[in-house]
Amino acid sequence: MKEKPQIRQDVQLRNMRTITKAFTDLTIHELYAILQLRMEVFVVEQTCYYQDCDGRDQESLHHWFEHTNGEIMAYVRICAPGVSYAEPSIGRVIVAENYRRKSLGKQIMESSIAIATKHFSAGSIRISAQKYLEDFYTNLGFVPTGKEYLEDGIPHLEMLLNK
Repeated sequence: MKEKPQIRQDVQLRNMRTITKAFTDLTIHELYAILQLRMEVFVVEQTCYYQDCDGRDQESLHHWFEHTNGEIMAYVRICAPGVSYAEPSIGRVIVAENYRRKSLGKQIMESSIAIATKHFSAGSIRISAQKYLEDFYTNLGFVPTGKEYLEDGIPHLEMLLNK
């Protein structure tokens, strides 16, 4: 097992907190809430039956925005280099249904890029993006690196951000 990431960030922002933790620093309640949201969106809402617990969570940073009422508003998983790709990667990007259309997707991606760049000294970040979100990720500076492919029955593109 690789060295445990040491980053932890709790910053109060208006009615939300920004939290970043290594897997081993997550409380059981935080882990449950994260997995519940991931299942709610990726499995139920998108009707995509796949194995969410893929063994990568333990080697990743977990970054989310939490409302002062305790709800997770947006979440991403930031994988260390070598876990999914040679570069660090950002995945499992979610904005909870009640918090969509408030620019939280853009905000959490921008903060995740900053965290991955700083924590992993990353010159580039790779993602596997759902095809319908290509423009969203392009506006953040990512560029497609290959052909479209199916992942769990959903069209995806591999994309790269060079810092």
